[in-house]
Amino acid sequence: MAPRVSVVMLACFVGVMFVDVGGALGEAMTVQRKIMEDADLSQFYSVLERSRQAMASLEYSALTIFAPTNKAFQYKSSNFDDLALYHLCNVPQNLNQLGGSISTELGGSPPLWVTRRNYNNRQDIYVNNAKVIAHRSNYQQANANGKKQVLHIIEEVLEPIITQSDAGFYNPDAFQFLNYTESINNLDFTVRAFRNQVFYNDKTDLYKNAGRHTFFIPVDDKFMSQVRPGKIDQKVIDGHIIANHVLFTNPTPDDVKYQSMAFTDMLKVMISFKKEVEGKDVRVYVKSDTVVGDSTHQTGVVLAEIVKANIPVKNGVVHLISRPLMVVDNTVHQFLKNQEDGPLFRFYSAIYDAQPEFMDHLTRMKELTLLAPSNNAWRDPAVNNILRNKTKLQEILYLHLVPSRLSVERIQDMANQQVNTMANRKSLYFNVLQHGDNKTVTVEGAGVNATVVQPDIAATNGIIHIIDRVLGVPFMTVGRKIATDPMLNDTYWLGQNLNFNDQLDDMSRRYTYFVPRDYAWKKMEVQYPSAYKKFFMRDYGYNVKQILERHLVIADQAYTMNELKEMSHLSGYLNLRLPTSRDVLTVSVTESSDRSFFIEWNNEKIHVFRADVECTNGIIHVIDSVFYQEGDIRVNTGAITASSFSLVCLTFSSALIRLFNSV
Repeated sequence: MAPRVSVVMLACFVGVMFVDVGGALGEAMTVQRKIMEDADLSQFYSVLERSRQAMASLEYSALTIFAPTNKAFQYKSSNFDDLALYHLCNVPQNLNQLGGSISTELGGSPPLWVTRRNYNNRQDIYVNNAKVIAHRSNYQQANANGKKQVLHIIEEVLEPIITQSDAGFYNPDAFQFLNYTESINNLDFTVRAFRNQVFYNDKTDLYKNAGRHTFFIPVDDKFMSQVRPGKIDQKVIDGHIIANHVLFTNPTPDDVKYQSMAFTDMLKVMISFKKEVEGKDVRVYVKSDTVVGDSTHQTGVVLAEIVKANIPVKNGVVHLISRPLMVVDNTVHQFLKNQEDGPLFRFYSAIYDAQPEFMDHLTRMKELTLLAPSNNAWRDPAVNNILRNKTKLQEILYLHLVPSRLSVERIQDMANQQVNTMANRKSLYFNVLQHGDNKTVTVEGAGVNATVVQPDIAATNGIIHIIDRVLGVPFMTVGRKIATDPMLNDTYWLGQNLNFNDQLDDMSRRYTYFVPRDYAWKKMEVQYPSAYKKFFMRDYGYNVKQILERHLVIADQAYTMNELKEMSHLSGYLNLRLPTSRDVLTVSVTESSDRSFFIEWNNEKIHVFRADVECTNGIIHVIDSVFYQEGDIRVNTGAITASSFSLVCLTFSSALIRLFNSV
């Protein structure tokens, strides 16, 4: 018989267990103990321990505590002892209650600003620029004195404005920040030049206004010295403020435009943020876009790096920027020169180190458009190889320079048209892709397609468009290029159906491919309607493949149009014989006075719409007509199709019937 356990013994056993687990079942940990025992909050707790006032608040006060992780402290160089009280708020609030602004235990400091951002069906919460780690937050418990406290874990250290003891102001607003920047600790920038213009233009009230605003203040540096003071007028100062929005960099998405205070009936200036990732570094820029200008403020984009971000003030947030917004007082050359640490510093380095003549052109030209590759575009190993070849680099740089002013609006009106560059015999071709209400502008130069990632940066003598690739450095095979070029869809589709395209990725061969663009096929449909229909019928695939093979030259090298013209000249224009995969293509090549190339074939003069599209295994020449002649489309007797075989059988059966009837 199993021994029975008495009720008393069971009660004692449960009691022992209850005592052993301590705080886990009997008494929950206070917030202070929770922080102390969390290994990931050890650095924050050491900061709290060094502040006698912070420890007293934890023991006696109701609080909301924002605790940065250890990782957050790795990226800060401030004196952390001054920060403890700025992470303690005197009203306990859970995540649902957080909103607006919150006063802290740090006397004389601006409030904390709370931002809620909806993202992928969830809502992220930020305190100043620090994201709240929601699943680790909302720990609520009373302290030993019965005061409610709430703990939230955050991803960044909160940094207040710390002023010198004799500064003479308390809880500064944007005006006090602007006026007494030199009295703020740990701030390595001054703003005297811009401040003088604010006073001169009687705009100080904008910085004193109560509410929730975002202020952009240019620092005193070489950028500021290159701007004439008269250019910073009242409207420009208005263009540095976004009213009624407190915008910290992390919670604000890229390219969302906000109206500046210079958004009126006659002048419209928008402001947005842009982040650029370079390796482990993230650079944050602010863009002002003057979408409607006036007689003294031209349209265009100005891009400035944020050199000190997310400075909280009583009436919002301040960002210190590298140069004034909305001011178009620099030439293209000056803009590039200012990019030592900006989004184009690799491009500037390539020019400065190897091609000073190119920089001279940028200085002397009155009207220009520069397609400037971004920093990431220069990371391609193929591009680095080009940098060692100064002759090739010069050709590539001039391929990015157009001797006229082309805004994106103008480019949209001239899509698929040839645009001459400063490179010898090299042109650009723009294309505009529509995705709903959004338009993406692409540009092709010497076989490389690039996307315009930042358009319409304005300068006094032209426009800069930042692109995501270096033009003229091929990275696609002939096959891949045809597959991705929107102008070559029909030729690609025909070759794909006939397995003709499979060979075009072969890196061991060199191709010169005369590729009819879509326009050429439409022209053929008008000229040869019945033949055109058969081009897209399976039964005539053998014939169509032969015609495509006529366009593909395979030799020891790929030929540029200029080389083909010279070869034609040496032969006395008596027909140049080029080896194709099946036969010989007999042509001659000429050049017109406007530097356009023409191919003479079968008594037809065919315009070369785009010459010298370079690929990794050859060159493509886009042409305006198909190499087609009457009689090309016929059923080949050596390759009887299913339908033709049925016709033969039917004819043979009819002949047999007639024979038997005659007998």
